Amino acid sequence: MHGKNHAPEILAPVGDRQMLEAAVRAGADAVYLGLTEFNARRTAGNFDAAALQEAAAFCRARGVKCYLTFNTELLGDELARAKQALLAVQAAGVDAVIVQDMAAAALVKQYVPDAALHASTQMSVHSLEGVCQLAELGFSRAILAREMSFEELRAVAQQSPIELEVFVHGALCMSMSGQCYMSAFLGSRSGNRGLCAGPCRLPFSARATRKENDFHLSLKDHSHLAWLPALHQAGIASVKIEGRLRGPEYVAAAVSACVAARDGKSYDEETLQKVFSRSGFTDGYIKGVRNAAMFGVRTAQDAAQAKATLPMLRELYRRERQTVPVDMVLCVNGQGAALKVYDAQGHVAQAEQRATHSPAQKDQTESYVRAMQKTGGTPFLAGHVEVQGGTEWYAPAGELGALRREALEKLLAMRAAPPKATQPGKLCAPFAAALQEAAPRTVHAASWCVRFETPRQMEACLGQAGADMIERFFLPVQYWSEVPQALRARTWLELPRAEFTGEEKLALMLKQANDAGFAGFVAQNLAHMHLCRGMPLMGGFGLNISNAAAARAYRAMGCESITASMELTAGQIDQLTQQVPTAVLVYGYMPLMLTRACPLNNVHTCKGCSHEGRLIDRKGVSFPVRCSGPQGMRTIYNSVPLYLCDKMDTVKADRLVLYFTVETPQRVCHVLHMALQGLPFDEKFTRGLVFRGVS
Repeated sequence: MHGKNHAPEILAPVGDRQMLEAAVRAGADAVYLGLTEFNARRTAGNFDAAALQEAAAFCRARGVKCYLTFNTELLGDELARAKQALLAVQAAGVDAVIVQDMAAAALVKQYVPDAALHASTQMSVHSLEGVCQLAELGFSRAILAREMSFEELRAVAQQSPIELEVFVHGALCMSMSGQCYMSAFLGSRSGNRGLCAGPCRLPFSARATRKENDFHLSLKDHSHLAWLPALHQAGIASVKIEGRLRGPEYVAAAVSACVAARDGKSYDEETLQKVFSRSGFTDGYIKGVRNAAMFGVRTAQDAAQAKATLPMLRELYRRERQTVPVDMVLCVNGQGAALKVYDAQGHVAQAEQRATHSPAQKDQTESYVRAMQKTGGTPFLAGHVEVQGGTEWYAPAGELGALRREALEKLLAMRAAPPKATQPGKLCAPFAAALQEAAPRTVHAASWCVRFETPRQMEACLGQAGADMIERFFLPVQYWSEVPQALRARTWLELPRAEFTGEEKLALMLKQANDAGFAGFVAQNLAHMHLCRGMPLMGGFGLNISNAAAARAYRAMGCESITASMELTAGQIDQLTQQVPTAVLVYGYMPLMLTRACPLNNVHTCKGCSHEGRLIDRKGVSFPVRCSGPQGMRTIYNSVPLYLCDKMDTVKADRLVLYFTVETPQRVCHVLHMALQGLPFDEKFTRGLVFRGVS
């Protein structure tokens, strides 16, 4: 377990230079920031290569860690630019790089070997199995899902082989990070690529008759500062504040409150709420109490309170925070004075002043010590000051002040200098595979695969003409015992994209199913690579594989084939197929969100719920919602299905997947007939992102 012996690091968001200074001066132990591209907040101010170098130096000089967010899905044609960006990152000397994409992780290990590798919350890691898989790949930290309860966090921390980081303050997405496609499908702006348009903050209703101000997907900001002592005891290494799109006042207020809470002191929660909230805060996730009280929107009153509160918060970051202890040795003689300044890291800075000094009329030692201790306006805090010659010689205060300033400026420059670069070590097999492009493979005629949500859908399909053309069936793993023995050899069992509390039960189920003759399992989360080691695996869409390098990495982790990200164009899918056997979804109500907080709680409780519902947006469009029960996950599906089966000449892949979810068994049969025959769709549908792509 990592972190129990040390108080958790306070990690602050930085969107621009002003926020950087505010975070550091308010007391952050570390900051995270992004380049102008390849980060999940591309609409923040962000940093170009030169500004990143300055930011890293600013942090290093003050003993603050600097982490770079490089946490978006990469497209195939971006890998060369990503490499060049990372060369600049290595030159800047950041302490860690946060990634979502496996190709990005491999590039970081190769081109930024001096930085630690942190797994973004966009990787949807929420279990010990996922953390262990990250450790095997060489990650040193996992940023866990926001949806986890304290008990779940503690259970993972007790056995984690690497550091764990959790969010304790800031915005909550409705969807689990890395599993949201709503912005991409509804607005062609991908949250997985840092340009989420926030459609979930718009008004929705769960009623047939809309009411004013029905907002059913907007969660309040969470604030878990009261839990910091417990998180410390649990072994959490870092507590993170969200908010790179906010301002310096916000980050200063949040950091100051975190510092106080970590130290067991009181903090002003009312001011923290005023600076930014959505009608208050929620601690529903960490308490494990997920209900309607978690939902909230930002009102005009919230905005007005913030405007009135911001000016008073600027005092929190107006001055340098003196946190770097230094010892000094001052030597004064008849020909001048010299000062040496030492920090705890072994840096030594020296300054000299040539001047004629008169003999001292009285002992000047105490006044010289006071002169050296005047380090205000710098990040340095004077510790032991040794004075030589104070009883013998007099030096004017102005001369000593100039000497002190010169020495401290030199020390600051020494501390700011980037560390000496090292050579990259040996890459693990998946990362080595990611960076080794193979010769283009030959792709034969695509085969059909059908995914069912329920055994009833599967039963209805089997009696239809053309069912013998289906190479693979996919079915959620919990239904394994209901699959006829004769079909198991071509049935792949789909694992859940999120499984917060039942990993031991899932492991037992996998063993039973593996012994029962099934073809294999569909991995939807990094944890499944570890959980299903030695079993036949296929990569599912939940892995968000968007480039051939990442596909090769997952193949090296055990996936015999992969499923292309739902956000790719036909051309981008072709790039995957040329390197790795690839499946593509060509029909289905696409899952726009995977969420642990149920939007239907705004209308009723879980008691007596049918686990089915709908959300209606401001234009009257209806989105199906399906729930797996009070302890499970909820999926919000697109209002109309994707259909590409009459355009198959435009999509090059090894397998074409019909992805059935909310359809009746009768509708499954009808769609199957249309798809296999290549007929036009008979209802309203979408072509998805295959032709238009995303930003």
